[in-house]
Amino acid sequence: MSEFVEPLGMRVLVRKDESRQTTKGGIVLPDDAEIPTITGRVVEISFQVNNDNDCPINKYDKILFHPKSAIPVDFEPDNLLYVVPVEDIVAVFRRATSPESEINSTSELDEED
Repeated sequence: MSEFVEPLGMRVLVRKDESRQTTKGGIVLPDDAEIPTITGRVVEISFQVNNDNDCPINKYDKILFHPKSAIPVDFEPDNLLYVVPVEDIVAVFRRATSPESEINSTSELDEED
């Protein structure tokens, strides 16, 4: 029988992204100067979040969250899991549709007229 973590209420379970040890410019940061990472991937959502049509968060979304209210979960030794309240999620990363796909879809509409 395997165990899993199920968030309750308006909460999600997030796997925090690994923090960067090197800046984009190539500067290696010491451990005590580490900039906290507050992005992660939603790995599980509660029943309430799943059934709330006003909540645009889905499983596997990449999110930006405020870490102050995040509760660490010591469930998997290699993964940084946190239970995060939905109100502490400040952004969801979405992929924009390519301009070509928009042009193709409008061309198809024009052909139907």
